[in-house]
Amino acid sequence: METNYLIEMSNVSKAYYRKGVEVIKALDKVNLKVAEGEFITVLGPSGSGKTTFLNMLGALDRPTSGKVILDNSDISKLNEAELVSLRRQKVGFVFQQYNLIPTLSAIENVDVALAPTGMPKKARYDRARDLLDQVKLGKRMDHLPSELSGGEQQRVAIARAFSNEPKILLMDEPTGVLDTKTGKEIMDIIRKANKERGKTIVTVTHAGYVRGYSDRLLFMRDGKLYEREPSELGNQFEDE
Repeated sequence: METNYLIEMSNVSKAYYRKGVEVIKALDKVNLKVAEGEFITVLGPSGSGKTTFLNMLGALDRPTSGKVILDNSDISKLNEAELVSLRRQKVGFVFQQYNLIPTLSAIENVDVALAPTGMPKKARYDRARDLLDQVKLGKRMDHLPSELSGGEQQRVAIARAFSNEPKILLMDEPTGVLDTKTGKEIMDIIRKANKERGKTIVTVTHAGYVRGYSDRLLFMRDGKLYEREPSELGNQFEDE
């Protein structure tokens, strides 16, 4: 049976220049194929290129060289409007800092993400409430971010990321500012979405315990991506 790859990166490099001179190569000939429904974790220290790597997968940036294909679309061949459409329809993002709008309640933060779909207001509200129920935050849906704990805010961010039913969920240090217990609760929610709803998930992190939720583990160092078995990583990352 032929594997359906939802993500393909081929010899992807990303260099940043200043006055025409290369100052940093954030990615260096990265190759990766991610099957539909797979859960990938990329471990690496700060400055290793993880965030740039994730930006490529989310069509937030274009490679200096190489090719990135998301669900059969080569991002280098898309204009800005097409990239926006691709992100809106295919990709959900979860960030370390949540990026919630502080003046809006939990349900309003999710509703805002649904607004561009053209869905009627009542349907948007029902959808937002259902998403918050799924992440076990329905009872606090009228609270502002400042009235929620860090773990609760991240649950809102996850509900928002799921609002457009993306095929791909990209997570940048999703447990980075959470204690280990809360971080594991967040990862339980993500893994459930992967197992029960077939979401394809790529997370980048330095938190070693996240490895246990993954189908495949990779390691990034100095812009290069390496395949590694979890046992080969030793004690480079905390595994609380």
